[in-house]
Amino acid sequence: IISGHVDHHQSLSSEDKGWGCGWRNIQMMSSHLLRQRPETREVLFGGCGFVPDIPSLQRWLEIAWDKGFDAVGARHFDSKIYGVKKWIGTSECVTLLRSFGVRARIVDFDSTESSSLQGKSGKRVCGPMDKYLIKTNPLPRSSSLELSQEDAENMRGQQVLVDWVWNYFSSKRADVLHNSKNVIISDKTPLYFQHQGHSRTIVGIQKQKGNRGSQDRYNLLVLDPGHRTADLERSLTTKKGWPRLLKRGVHTLRKPQYQSCATWILELLIQKKQSSSRLLTVS
Repeated sequence: IISGHVDHHQSLSSEDKGWGCGWRNIQMMSSHLLRQRPETREVLFGGCGFVPDIPSLQRWLEIAWDKGFDAVGARHFDSKIYGVKKWIGTSECVTLLRSFGVRARIVDFDSTESSSLQGKSGKRVCGPMDKYLIKTNPLPRSSSLELSQEDAENMRGQQVLVDWVWNYFSSKRADVLHNSKNVIISDKTPLYFQHQGHSRTIVGIQKQKGNRGSQDRYNLLVLDPGHRTADLERSLTTKKGWPRLLKRGVHTLRKPQYQSCATWILELLIQKKQSSSRLLTVS
């Protein structure tokens, strides 16, 4: 199941290598909204009809802060982001979109006691994976059996994330691609997908039926700003090597988030009329 049209925006060594992935993902999501959502095309970026470059997006974010969106985030950056090479995340993406009247929210799938996961307000952010990730009074491991049990617990936590993504895209199906029963177009927008240090855009999800009673297997379909657009285009055109660039299985989601990083999912709910200013809250 895949979302509709999305343009890939790569990070460039001469412009934003190492810090611009968040802005590139905003560009990818904006390309979808401008192409697929007439109601947002009229309000995004003053109705210009195209995806702005990073400096322009930075200025639009400052305008959103001036309007009162995400006061906590504005203080974090001292209300200045234009021309600054600093990482941004889902909070800034949500702030920017909400300032144009697009309804957006953050869904948290990770939480630990680490201070690196605390929100800008200093409060620890909790989410639906807490029961899998937070260990209270952990006992020392004494056998390989206990280690394997903990690994299984971690994998269950990752499955929560994948199940949520599957339910998100499959909840509103729009069409079948070229009369293919294997590829379905979802009417849902792409997802901004972040863990500590990097972010990508989820454009869909693949389910492979398990054989002989085994469990179904899922792969997230992602566009990574760190990949070259030319490589993606070539692999999709020749149908060679694209799984390596686009597919991410459950096993690849085992990042250090269990200790000190966060994985964020952004869900967009399109609002036809531009809403009045609302302060952003992260929960």
